[in-house]
Amino acid sequence: MKNVVVVGSQWGDEGKGKIVDWLSSEADIIVRFQGGHNAGHTLVIDGVVYKLRLLPSGIVRKNKISIIGNGVVVDPWALLEEIDEIKSKSVEVNSDNLILSEAATLILPFHKEMDEIREDAAGKSKIGTTRRGIGPAYEDKIGRRSIRVMDLASENNLDKRLDVVLGHHNAIRKGLGKTEFKKEQLKKDLLNIAPQILKFSQPVWKKIDEFKSQNKKILFEGAQGVLLDVDHGTYPFVTSSNTVASSAATGSGCGINSINYILGITKAYTTRVGEGPFPTELNDEIGDLLGTRGKEFGTVTSRKRRCGWFDGVLVRQTLKISGIDGIALTKLDVLDELDEIKMCVAYEINGKKFDYLPASVDDQFIAKPIYNSYPGWKSSTVGIKKFEELPENAKYYIKELEKFVETRISSISTSPERNDTILIQDPFNF
Repeated sequence: MKNVVVVGSQWGDEGKGKIVDWLSSEADIIVRFQGGHNAGHTLVIDGVVYKLRLLPSGIVRKNKISIIGNGVVVDPWALLEEIDEIKSKSVEVNSDNLILSEAATLILPFHKEMDEIREDAAGKSKIGTTRRGIGPAYEDKIGRRSIRVMDLASENNLDKRLDVVLGHHNAIRKGLGKTEFKKEQLKKDLLNIAPQILKFSQPVWKKIDEFKSQNKKILFEGAQGVLLDVDHGTYPFVTSSNTVASSAATGSGCGINSINYILGITKAYTTRVGEGPFPTELNDEIGDLLGTRGKEFGTVTSRKRRCGWFDGVLVRQTLKISGIDGIALTKLDVLDELDEIKMCVAYEINGKKFDYLPASVDDQFIAKPIYNSYPGWKSSTVGIKKFEELPENAKYYIKELEKFVETRISSISTSPERNDTILIQDPFNF
């Protein structure tokens, strides 16, 4: 029995949805362990497109159990809307195949408003959030004033908890010249949806322990990417949770010894949504070509992604930070038309050469990439399922990438379709 954690090794949007869905065929349990509905996965199955934000990718497969862990912040209305949306595509969602942690923190309307207020007030210093209340909800969680799923079960307790959290938020709102948020309507709205949310609620840590004792295969699904980790990413242009693989344990309530293999989803080039440093960004025709061929628009926000060359320095750094055992290389086919392909192998910062990205955001913004160049293959790789059938220059680029980041490539994705994947090493049976 092997349990696998899947995380993004860049700034998110690496194609985790397809890989998680592909791995779900072997897994019994799929667990989402951090983030909120600010991160999305797009799945294409038999021509049907599924866009998931809170629901784990395994929800589209029959006879699988999907879990939303305690490390996730949950907008209850967004969750119910997503369930309705996925049901409209003939996917069954019920209390047998979806479990929601009773300890998960709720995102409430005033969290979203606070997100918007801060971003609008920040001007040029804005972080580039999705304005969905993720950060403010995590702040309340750390401040020990949040409303959790379990609080919906008691009107008396919910009333007390709302007093605590609104006491904090209304003080800030008053200081910013905003109207106070009224409790009674929110309390009424929460109690109205409580039965629909609570029917999925269970102690996730206990369920996972049961599944482990039954030798079930568990797939832990991360959101965003390691470069957006609140500790290890390009701070402050990061998300509000830990996106590294070890968060699978804290975000679900299982021991760290439950994890047997860590798979890093890695795009064959680099993209980023929102603000922040991006050393290899291309503001030219090649950047536009990567964005067009790769359909680089956010699943949740539809924002255009910034595109650039593969940053080997950053990926090598994130692989080591997250303890990644193998790489799933995605979107190789997007590079098919290029005459030349570049990989960042070092930075120049104030005349000095660096083999890592320093933590200082000032240094990150001025880091100049130093590249190695590789010949393009100028032929289609779409749908190829065997490594030996790839063009020679594509195989050379992949081998050089693997050697530089010092981590084995376990699979290669050659299109958005689930089965267009070259399997080199099975994470469940390594």
